[in-house]
Amino acid sequence: MQPVFKRILLKVSGEVLAGEKGTGYDYDIVKSVCEKIKALSDAGVQVGIVVGGGNFWRGRSSGEMDRTKADHMGMLATVMNAIMLQDTLMQMGVDARVLTAVNVEPFAEYYMKDRAVRYLSEGKVCIFGAGTGNPMFSTDSGAALRAVETGADVILKATNVDGVYDKDPNKFADAVKYDTLTLDEAVEKNLKVMDAAAFSICRENNMKILVFNLNDFDNIIRAVEGENIGTLVS
Repeated sequence: MQPVFKRILLKVSGEVLAGEKGTGYDYDIVKSVCEKIKALSDAGVQVGIVVGGGNFWRGRSSGEMDRTKADHMGMLATVMNAIMLQDTLMQMGVDARVLTAVNVEPFAEYYMKDRAVRYLSEGKVCIFGAGTGNPMFSTDSGAALRAVETGADVILKATNVDGVYDKDPNKFADAVKYDTLTLDEAVEKNLKVMDAAAFSICRENNMKILVFNLNDFDNIIRAVEGENIGTLVS
C-alpha cells in the first residue's frame, strides 16, 4: 500500500454497520470495515473515525419528543457503535481508543484535542463518539470538527452512493457525477456534500472531503491510495 494521506478522518454511518438488517449490527460488515482500518493502520496511516448512530436511533420517535433529549439519545447510540468498533479492532491486534465529547467514563475516555493528537501520532486508532457533545448538530458536524482539530489531511465520507451528483442519481437517470469540486462550487451549486454546519467548518478551514461508496469495502483503501473514486471536494 502507498498512502497519499498521512492522517485521515473516516466518517461511517451507523446504517452501514447494520447492513440489510437496518438496525443493530451485521457482524460480517463490522469485521470487514475494521479489517480495512487495520490495513491502513498497519501501513502507517493515522486513522480517526466518527461513526453515526442511525442503526439504533434516528431523530425523534414522535413529534412530541423534545429535540434535545432525542439528540442526547443519538449521541449515546454513537458511543455504543464506537465501542463496538474499538472491541473489533482490538481483537485484531489494533490499539484503538474511544474518545467522547461527553463524559461517559469508565466506558470511554473524555475527548481532548491534545490527547487525541498524541494517540494518533502514536499509531493508535481514535474513534470519536457523541458527536460534538451538543444537540442540534449531526455527526457530520462532529466529523468536520474532529478532522480540523486533529489536523487530518482529508475527511473520507463513506456513503451509499459513489460520489456527489448534480441531482439525486436514485431519482434521475441523467444525473451527472462530479469527479472534483471546489468548496465554493459546492455552495454555489447547492450540492448536499454534508450538512450546512459541517460544510461551513470545512470551508472555513480548507478541509478536503472525499465522498465515496462503501458498498465495496476496498474503496477505503483505494481512497487513501489516491485512486480516482468518488468525488473530491477541496
